[in-house]
Amino acid sequence: MTASLLGRTVAITRGPDDAAEFVEVVGTEGGRAVPLPTIRLVGRGDKISEDYLRASAEYDPDHTVFMSSKAARLLFDDAAGRSILEEVRLAVANTNVVSVGPKTARVLEGYGIRTNAMPESVYSSVGVGEVFGRLDRSRNRVLVPRSGASTPFLRELLGKMGFDVRDLHLYDVQPHPGGPEWERFAGMLSDGRIDGMIFTSASSVRAFFEIMAGVTGYGDDAAALLGRASAVVSIGPFTSEELDRMGVAHHLSSVHTVAGSLDALRDALAGEDGADP
Repeated sequence: MTASLLGRTVAITRGPDDAAEFVEVVGTEGGRAVPLPTIRLVGRGDKISEDYLRASAEYDPDHTVFMSSKAARLLFDDAAGRSILEEVRLAVANTNVVSVGPKTARVLEGYGIRTNAMPESVYSSVGVGEVFGRLDRSRNRVLVPRSGASTPFLRELLGKMGFDVRDLHLYDVQPHPGGPEWERFAGMLSDGRIDGMIFTSASSVRAFFEIMAGVTGYGDDAAALLGRASAVVSIGPFTSEELDRMGVAHHLSSVHTVAGSLDALRDALAGEDGADP
């Protein structure tokens, strides 16, 4: 049987606002959720929505791909603040809109943008590649507004399929400055009071170790401290690569969502308890 989260304390590399789904599920099952603000987004320049309109006009994309809800929020919120929301919305809506997953699709819908295509189950670059594998190559220009920390994997994948891909880097990812919540978390991890830890991106792995390096008394042993958690889970393959690089043993979620990561965590905890996953 699969373990529940009853009595378990589980951390995730997302702040309280982005971890609402996680907090609700863990609490419903009788566990304690520990959201950790791990990264912060900094817009590239101060006119990202104007940069988007300029790039869209010059490139005339056939497809727009949103690889995260964060990119969508940053773009449309910046546009609203500059009173050009309708122009940006129209530019996006005039393309075939591809969302990496349901959360991003819901955010887009909140801004009045309908998602035309989405991966069926693999909510990652691989899943987006599967979507484009079914599309006509005669309309081959793809614009991807995204993070400056993104890997070239999607661009290279779609390029091999015959698509012309342009990444538009809207923002950069920086580590959270840390603070009291990180001091408390480090103490809990050291004392073995964190049962599970979910990493939600490769950037969050890098930021985690950078933040922990600044937490007095714990920075040099962050990887060892993670070994005191009963289970560490990665949301996807790129996140796993970073954890491997840092020498952290972990489980890879087969479904690249928070819900999928919680399933992987339950299975890992069940195995730890000697149950049949």
